[in-house]
Amino acid sequence: MSDFSTRLERLYQGERPPASEWLDVIYHAPLEALLDWADRLRADLHPDNVVTYIIDRNVNYSNVCTSVCTFCAFYRKPGDPEGYVHDYETLFRKVEETLALGGSGILMQGGLHPDLKLDWYEELLRQFKARYRIHLHCFSPPEILNFSRVNGLSVREVLQRLRAAGLDSIPGGGGEILVDEIRMRRRTECTSQEWLSIMATAHELGIPTTATMMYGMGETDLHRLEHLRKLYELQERTHGFIAFIPWTLQPDSVPIGKIFPDRIAPEIYLRWFAAARLYLRNIPNLQVSWLTQGFDVARRALRGGANDMGSIMIEENVVSAAGAKYRADEARLVSVIREAGFIPCKRNAAYQRLETPVLAGAAA
Repeated sequence: MSDFSTRLERLYQGERPPASEWLDVIYHAPLEALLDWADRLRADLHPDNVVTYIIDRNVNYSNVCTSVCTFCAFYRKPGDPEGYVHDYETLFRKVEETLALGGSGILMQGGLHPDLKLDWYEELLRQFKARYRIHLHCFSPPEILNFSRVNGLSVREVLQRLRAAGLDSIPGGGGEILVDEIRMRRRTECTSQEWLSIMATAHELGIPTTATMMYGMGETDLHRLEHLRKLYELQERTHGFIAFIPWTLQPDSVPIGKIFPDRIAPEIYLRWFAAARLYLRNIPNLQVSWLTQGFDVARRALRGGANDMGSIMIEENVVSAAGAKYRADEARLVSVIREAGFIPCKRNAAYQRLETPVLAGAAA
């Protein structure tokens, strides 16, 4: 135990040992000690004992997609009778329903549509901004790359035009594991370098983004560490990632689930979660995935490096289609945060607090 205490303290202080030592600590250090040191770093980064959450909606404007990712049950191929593209009025109604429930923004993503032109997305963003006071957290890197290809524009031009139309920030979807050996097997559309380059360009243009990791689909432990390393190094250059959100494969309804049918065990999730906090010390916010792990695990993760509980997810279609079954309302998230000993505070997608945390936790 004493040996691991020393090694964990060095990681907490920012030492960056070789991968073999990281993996030894992740898998063999006492779990409570690993969680505790991650929690100490969380407290250094967020010393006011506040854990944030958001009321937003995952709006999928279309499920038509030219990619065939083996971990996805949401997409429909072009021409499929179950494919759809929502019209503007339908999307407006979804935003209005979100605002009526106290929402501050929308996370809007869709499939890689082969025909929609960039002006369709630009006009939609402009209409959103003209009609509503809302944060637009939209379009993952694979979508941005698809916009570039469909419209014959550079990624920079696409991002500049979307930002001018009202885009506020970009989600980290499509990250999965940033190792092409794995991405090619899973038929992920963009390469790891394309994903990282799109994020770097967004950061250069002043567009903040989140980063993600979706794991449990046959990657090795070294692949997971390589993913974290690439995020860390990009963040050192750009400082544009505002949060990291790791979650686990939901195998029930996706093709890859036939090969890897077992979910990541809660203890393994917590070990990698705490390790991510220690590794990605340059990304300020770490969000727990109650959607894929449930509330008991989420409560422990709040004492293992997390400072954010994520969204109540008024609507969520992609992960749910793959087999995630958990649901929450605002009261449930607030309750879990308070049970873990923190002050809950509502935020927007830019991790800007929308209320006074002391007042938010006055009843705790």
